[in-house]
Amino acid sequence: MTKLLNTRRFLPLFITQFLGAFNDNMFKNALVMFITYKLASHVEGNAQILVTLAAALFILPYFLFSSLAGQMADKYDRAFMARATKLWECVIVCIAAAGFYIGNVYFLLFVLFCLGVQATFFGPIKYALLPQHLHANELLSGNGYIEAGTFLAILIGTISGGILIMQEGGTHFIAFVMIAVALLGYTSSRYISEAPPPMPTLIINWNIARETWRMMQYDRKTPRVWRSILGISWFWFVGATFLSQFPSFAKNTIGGDETVVTFFLALFSVGVGTGAMLCN
Repeated sequence: MTKLLNTRRFLPLFITQFLGAFNDNMFKNALVMFITYKLASHVEGNAQILVTLAAALFILPYFLFSSLAGQMADKYDRAFMARATKLWECVIVCIAAAGFYIGNVYFLLFVLFCLGVQATFFGPIKYALLPQHLHANELLSGNGYIEAGTFLAILIGTISGGILIMQEGGTHFIAFVMIAVALLGYTSSRYISEAPPPMPTLIINWNIARETWRMMQYDRKTPRVWRSILGISWFWFVGATFLSQFPSFAKNTIGGDETVVTFFLALFSVGVGTGAMLCN
């Protein structure tokens, strides 16, 4: 398995997705902690509702734009698309830094939604590049590395976001780290090997609802694919539900501080990462 990490076919992609997952989750957890422990008595509305809304806003783009993202990953060079999405991330984190500076929680929620959109378009690229750059006998190892790396990044990003935002001047630390990580991610994406599109003549269907329904109907024709999709979706539904409630549960039910929230999130991330590696 370690041979993959020494190849240009895999290492730049692994680093790119790792840094992206780190940035997304550092910002998301920093925002959740910001709302729960710093703005709870100042924001208009219930802080618990805003925390749940934050989780929903990050996941919503996956439901809305996945069909469009998949089509674009088939039509355009995937290495080019990876670089484009990372450049997009650089712009978004600069806007996030401005959001922390003005301290407007609703503006920061909008930025979180934008990061979710960016992650949605990078997702199909990440997984489509694996069979394009790896040999058949390397796919399971490559996928295990990607999953384990993703949740390790989630773990480190979540812990970093929780720790940094609670420091004096924490918003400045978060802004600086996010911008630096985004730039590193874009740099690593420049080294991803070219990946010609399999369907360059594809005509993109911009009707998101119709295309999503068409893809679901197509997948249902192959039971093993359809059941896999349902299983993965159920896992994320349950996991996202628990993850979104950890901050409020830790503060209001257990009476713990931000370290308790981080501990819960860390256990979840370590569990998924361990499972991904054991699959191989």
